[in-house]
Amino acid sequence: MKNLDTICIQAGYNPKSGEARVVPICQSTTYPYEKADDMAACFDLKSNGYFYSRLANPTVTALENKMIALDGGAAAVGVSAGMTATQFAIMNIAQAGDNIVSSQAVYGGTYNLFDVTLPKYGIKTKFFDVDAEASYIESLIDEKTKAIFCETIANPAIKVLDFEKISKIAKKHNLLFIVDNTLATPILCKPLDLGANVVVYSTSKYMDGHACALGGMVIDGGNFDFKGNKRYESLNTPDESYHGLVYSDLKNEEGKSIAYAVKMRGQLIRDFGAIMAPMTAFLTNLGTETLALRMEKHSSNANKIAEFLSKQDKVEWVLHPSLKDNKYYATAQKYLPNGCGGMMALGIKGGAEKAKAFTENLKLIRIATHVADIRSCVLQPATTTHRQLSKEALLAAGIPENLVRLSVGCENVEDLIDDLKQALDNI
Repeated sequence: MKNLDTICIQAGYNPKSGEARVVPICQSTTYPYEKADDMAACFDLKSNGYFYSRLANPTVTALENKMIALDGGAAAVGVSAGMTATQFAIMNIAQAGDNIVSSQAVYGGTYNLFDVTLPKYGIKTKFFDVDAEASYIESLIDEKTKAIFCETIANPAIKVLDFEKISKIAKKHNLLFIVDNTLATPILCKPLDLGANVVVYSTSKYMDGHACALGGMVIDGGNFDFKGNKRYESLNTPDESYHGLVYSDLKNEEGKSIAYAVKMRGQLIRDFGAIMAPMTAFLTNLGTETLALRMEKHSSNANKIAEFLSKQDKVEWVLHPSLKDNKYYATAQKYLPNGCGGMMALGIKGGAEKAKAFTENLKLIRIATHVADIRSCVLQPATTTHRQLSKEALLAAGIPENLVRLSVGCENVEDLIDDLKQALDNI
């Protein structure tokens, strides 16, 4: 399979004759063995068998395998939430005394994790403007830096990542490049093909697509050589909890490194227990089957709505990369040629109170703390998802108080435009 729409439907699970056509829900915590040595091999990470669902589960594996196929990765780890995916992506390679370098234009929960919570565990973050010169970003890197973190499409600033610039920096410093690809999905962008080494997702968004399954995914690209890299001693030092296993030695059947994913599963999943639930994997897998269809619809609807909003007198500005006057139009054409997704931001003239009134006037489009599902929704990030940030941090992240985040769903675009028009007319 080489086409993404086919991979969405067929990859990850291949039933044998007489077996269930649809991925079964394996709602079991444990798996019996006839031979004690067979189970022991699982505990030592020498076998891919299942022994306890805190480490691995067949339903979750089916989704992980599909995500590997979609992203072109080497291995994947399904986790309990998108925030868990981001947290584990960092904790897998960083410890007390280390730091990461991150774009400042990231989801508010991610910013809070990096700026408030991880420092309590001794992991600091140095933030940069995603549009900053490469020389400035490089100046933030030191011998304790473990990763560069960015979002393909920043939430909610709608900034599009310049993969070439960041990947060059990462390669120059032999540094892991981690990308949150939630708002683009592998349908619109494949970060591993653009220089990234690890991709994280909140599968609660477009992957599920129906706002009914909370989950996350970490994709190990298998394209980073940890062997002998002094930045990553934890992957080159024998893990005594696995009888001296050295993660940087591990490869999959195709010869790609799976050091990062195996370490995450063997240590973080084992010790924190934040694996994706079987029912979550089942529901998310159902969602992925229509992912290619939905991303086309989300993008098409958003393009038309962005054009409509850009012509409205009560709208100060619209941020969507499909607009030709958008700052990131050329970057989006380069990295998102098949669509820019359904996320956009707009500024309502008159300030925060007018923006609030606009969101409350909407009828079909609801105020909700979510994005990227089939139902359109809005919120005002400065007072909700990013309310922990100071005014200075909000402005640095590209989030003024009158910014309204609009997640365009898969409804009929004429109905959505009618709702937006009446909401604007009534402020």
